[in-house]
Amino acid sequence: MVKQNIQKIDGLLEEAKDADDNAIGKILDKAEGFEGLNHREIAALLVNENPLHRSRIFEIAGKIKQNIYGSRIVIFAPLYVSNYCVNRCAYCSFNCVHEFNRSRLTMEELREEVKILEKMGHKRLALEAGENDAQCSIDYITDCIKTIYEMKFENGEIRRVNVNIAATTTENYRKLKEAEIGTYILFQETYNENAYNLYHKAGPKKDFDYHISAFDRAMEAGIDDVGGGVLFGLADPYFDVLGLMLHNEYLEEKYNVGFHTISVPRLCPAAGMSMSDFPNQVDDDKFEKIVAIIRIAVPFTGMILSTRENYLMRKKLLKLGVSQISAGSSTEVGGYAKKERREALNPQFLVNDERSAVSILSELMDDAYIPSFCTACYRSGRTGDRFMSLAKNGQIGNVCLPNALMTLCEYAKDYGDDVFQDKAAALISAEIPKIANDLIRKKTIENIEKIRYGKGRDFFV
Repeated sequence: MVKQNIQKIDGLLEEAKDADDNAIGKILDKAEGFEGLNHREIAALLVNENPLHRSRIFEIAGKIKQNIYGSRIVIFAPLYVSNYCVNRCAYCSFNCVHEFNRSRLTMEELREEVKILEKMGHKRLALEAGENDAQCSIDYITDCIKTIYEMKFENGEIRRVNVNIAATTTENYRKLKEAEIGTYILFQETYNENAYNLYHKAGPKKDFDYHISAFDRAMEAGIDDVGGGVLFGLADPYFDVLGLMLHNEYLEEKYNVGFHTISVPRLCPAAGMSMSDFPNQVDDDKFEKIVAIIRIAVPFTGMILSTRENYLMRKKLLKLGVSQISAGSSTEVGGYAKKERREALNPQFLVNDERSAVSILSELMDDAYIPSFCTACYRSGRTGDRFMSLAKNGQIGNVCLPNALMTLCEYAKDYGDDVFQDKAAALISAEIPKIANDLIRKKTIENIEKIRYGKGRDFFV
């Protein structure tokens, strides 16, 4: 079981201090070959404080990011549907003892949120909810997914719904699978069981064993795309990085595929909690090191960064390995409609990048990144080990780059002003020659022309 391996982490970190400069150099040579790293090698990099090694870690992380992911940045938005919760988590504003007017979206309210998100240009959502079976059952969640997928707009529809809800039963995961979710995302929060018990004071989420085994039940139910993560700031961050890596190794060994994505949220202020109660907060320097090490450890796993981070930190981490970001986000139930009506908000946590989606996308292009709204792999059945196989043999660039360019062209035509469209057109022209496959490159050019002149849309390879 994964828990048995996690119990060895303190010893692994202590042993890793014995790695000398020669050993670290060999580990980094291996990483530079895009081979990934095992947990012992990762531990050695985490505890090493040599600035020369740190510099090389960052250099390799940037190289991996560019060679595997190119300039593509996948864009998504969270969609909160319910803040009813029976858990008492010390870091969360949805904590069951906090007194505020809780709500759950009706299907009509859900449609209003989705309409606003579609007007922002989003095609990929992450559905979020607190844990409360009475108010927010699995059937309610699947009804939300069905409603979202059924909605059609002049400029298309939401093409993929990822789901981030509490650990649940195998039967409920089967229902999510049948609802055609994208990735099932669940944060362990922390792999340190003592810290986990300290900050999860009551409710079903307090059960460490049930929570840590959730991905087993999801995999057994047929969900082969899962995303892990921890909330950095609850425990020793190096302990939690190793926990993530050991969990990933366990999933790869047992199910032939590990995490599709890893999220790297940091603890941030929220209603009803005090940051002073959390002594393991992660400063910027250590956070950058963690992101870079994760990137070189699992080079083919997507890395997600939310709007918990300000735009300056996001710019840094995009270079070090982050491949997905949210844009124009709200962490409030009904928050997108409330923003439009200028109503008071009660978010799960405070957002540190409050720029509009189009502003974020425009800045990405200024920095030569390609904002991507691609969801093709999920609609083409390239999930789980099939996706990883494509990524590891180097063919993913012939799929992801053309799809990113076509979705950017689509976004620019549907939502961009003249300045945005010109900026997108210049970026697309610069990136098209990088498509290695002649036939795919030619087809991409043809499809982009069709999109620009209104002769078609939603093309993908």
